[in-house]
Amino acid sequence: MIAATAGGLSRATGRGGGTSLPGMVLNRLEPGALARLGGGLGGGAVCISATNGKTTTARLLSACLRAAGRDVAANAAGANLASGVTAALLARQRRRRAARDSTGCGGIGVFEVDEAALGQIADALGPRAVVLMNLFRDQLDRYGELEAIAARWAEVARSLGPATTMVLNADDPALAHLGSLRTAETDNVVLFGIDDPAVGRPELPHAADAVRCGGCGGPLSHDLITVGHLGHWRCDGCGVRRPQPHISARRVRLAGLDRLDLGVNGPGGAELELSAALGGLHNAYNVTAAVAAATALGVPAEAIGNGIGEVRAAFGRAEQVSLDGRRLRLLLAKNPTGANENIRCLMAEPAPLNLLVVLNDRTADGRDPSWIWDVDYEPLWDRLGSVTLAGDRCWDLALRFSYGGLGPARFAVRESLADALDSAVAATPPGGALYALPTYTALLELRAELVRRGAAHDFWQES
Repeated sequence: MIAATAGGLSRATGRGGGTSLPGMVLNRLEPGALARLGGGLGGGAVCISATNGKTTTARLLSACLRAAGRDVAANAAGANLASGVTAALLARQRRRRAARDSTGCGGIGVFEVDEAALGQIADALGPRAVVLMNLFRDQLDRYGELEAIAARWAEVARSLGPATTMVLNADDPALAHLGSLRTAETDNVVLFGIDDPAVGRPELPHAADAVRCGGCGGPLSHDLITVGHLGHWRCDGCGVRRPQPHISARRVRLAGLDRLDLGVNGPGGAELELSAALGGLHNAYNVTAAVAAATALGVPAEAIGNGIGEVRAAFGRAEQVSLDGRRLRLLLAKNPTGANENIRCLMAEPAPLNLLVVLNDRTADGRDPSWIWDVDYEPLWDRLGSVTLAGDRCWDLALRFSYGGLGPARFAVRESLADALDSAVAATPPGGALYALPTYTALLELRAELVRRGAAHDFWQES
C-alpha cells in the first residue's frame, strides 16, 4: 500500500519516476519483493537487454504473446532497473486484486532490462528466456568500456540454469559466443541475425565498436556490414566466425521511418512474411529478435505475424505527434550508433529536412557528450531546410556542426527548449515534417513540453 501510494503521488504532482517509485519503495521495505512478485508469473519471465532496441523489441514480443492469447506483464513505460520491473509486477498484482482475478498464477513477464542491471534482475526472476541483442558504446562514464558490460553479461550467462533459453544476436561478435559459457549443459540457445546482402554497407563506420576478436585479439573482417559493427564477421587469425543463426531475416525491405517488410524463417523453418509499422535496419533486428524469442517461447507463426503487424512506434522511437499543423517525429538519439541509424532513415525522407537536435549531459544521458563527434551528420547537409540546436550542451552541437561544414548562418541555437521548439516549428512549413533528435533526458523534457501544449499524453497513460 505504501509503495503504490508513493507512485500515485508522484504522478499526481507531475514528478518523474512515477513508473518506478513504487518498486523502489517496495524493494527498500522488502528486499526479496522482486523475486516474490516474479514467482506469481506462471509463464515465467523474459529479460530483454541491449544498448539499442530493447524497448521496441519488448513491445514486439509482448504483442506476439498477446496475439497468442497470453496474459503479459511488462514495464512498457521503459523503467528498466530493478525498481521499474518490481513496479510493473506490483501494478499487475493490484490490477488482478481489483478485478478479483482468482484464476491462478498465469501470465508471462516481458521486461526490458538496463544493461548494468541484467545480473540483478535475472538472478531475482530466474527467467524463462534472456534476449541479448547488441552492445554499442553508450554512457561510458556510467557503464565503463564496452568490454566491461560484455564481461558482466558473460557472468550472467554462466549463472543461468538449464531451463533458461538464451536468445543471442549472431551478428554481434561480442554476444554470439555467450551461450557456450553456460556452466549447465544445455542446448537452450537461439541465435538470430540478418542474411540479406542487399542491406549491407560498403565499409565499417568509423565509430564501429567491436572490431577485434574476443578470443585472440586480432582484427575482425566482415563479409556483410549492417548496423555499426554488426554483420557477418570473422577472425582470420584464429578462425572464429559468425555462427549460422537459427532465425534469420533473409529478405529486408526498408521504406523510411514508417514501414519495414521482412521475410524471416520462423517456427519449424516456416517462412514468415512480416510487415511492421517501423522503419530502419535497426528495427529489422528488433523484429527478428522478437521472432526468435517468440519462437523459443512456442508462439505459433500466425500469432507472431499478427503481433508484429499491430505494433506502432514506441515512446520517442520515431513516434509522431501533431503540433501547430506540423508533423513532429521524435527520434531518440543517445549514442553514435543510434544517431547514425536515425540519420540513415532520415536520408530516405523527402527533402528539405527540418531538424531539432537536443543534447543534454545529465546522468541518464552520460556526462560526456563527446560522442557527437562520432555521429555522421554531414550527409544531411545538402538535404536540410532548417536546423535548430538546443539542450544543456547546445553550444557543443553548434561547434560540432560548424566543424562539420554547416555554416552558423544555417542553424539557430536556442538555450531554452520551449523557445527552441517554437523556433523549429516556425521554420517548418505548415503541413510539413519536423524531426527531433533528442538525447534521453532531452526526450523526456521535450515530451513534457508537448504534453503541456496538448500535443501528447503522459507516457505512463499510453503504456
